[in-house]
Amino acid sequence: MRENGILVSRTLAEVGKTVAPGVTTLELNRVAETFIRDHGAIPSFLGYEGFPAALCISVNDVVVHGFPSDYVLREGDIVSVDCGTLYKGYNGDSAYTFPVGEVDAETRKLLDVTKASLYEGIAAAVAGNRTGDIGHAVQTYAESFGFSVVRELEGHGIGREMHELPGVPNYGKAGKGTKLVDGMTICIEPMINAGNRGVYLARNGWAVHTADHRNSAHYELTVVVRKGHAELLSTFDYIENI
Repeated sequence: MRENGILVSRTLAEVGKTVAPGVTTLELNRVAETFIRDHGAIPSFLGYEGFPAALCISVNDVVVHGFPSDYVLREGDIVSVDCGTLYKGYNGDSAYTFPVGEVDAETRKLLDVTKASLYEGIAAAVAGNRTGDIGHAVQTYAESFGFSVVRELEGHGIGREMHELPGVPNYGKAGKGTKLVDGMTICIEPMINAGNRGVYLARNGWAVHTADHRNSAHYELTVVVRKGHAELLSTFDYIENI
């Protein structure tokens, strides 16, 4: 699990090097798939329940599960990249929302708050707490800045399967939900909208869009629940050190 966590983290950093105005999202997908396979792993999203690519690439108002395409990134866009690996029988999963060139102040605030809300959730991922404590921490933080939490999608357990129990919502009441146990591996992944929390599913059956077509951001890390504080398996350090 640790090896997968590092691999997805490094893959997202390779994608981050490529994100720029004029680049297609298909090119981002190619970079990631090549890097994953070059390191002896399999891109676990490819073929997952019929998904056609190695990455979920979601631009601007697409919350999650966007398809890579011939879309050319433009200055001021944001692009959420979700990456999964399968290596030695276990899974890795992480996501990061990249600004494309310079973004406006409100968009930068959305990115910063969404990422910070993830760390608020991680701080609550300690043994003896419950999934509701994680969701409550994310929701309280994000909503305090006037943003909205998507409720139709959530984080999840992870291990030999990409998606395992428990579900990890990004909203909820403290003290409610599944009890967190030392050694449990989970993905925490806030999906935060600039506008209202409403979403809809695209006709392709995959991409989830904001109902008001305002931007949405998505950050995800894999963690191990521990007694004192959660242990990070994936990290944004490789991205942010570029």
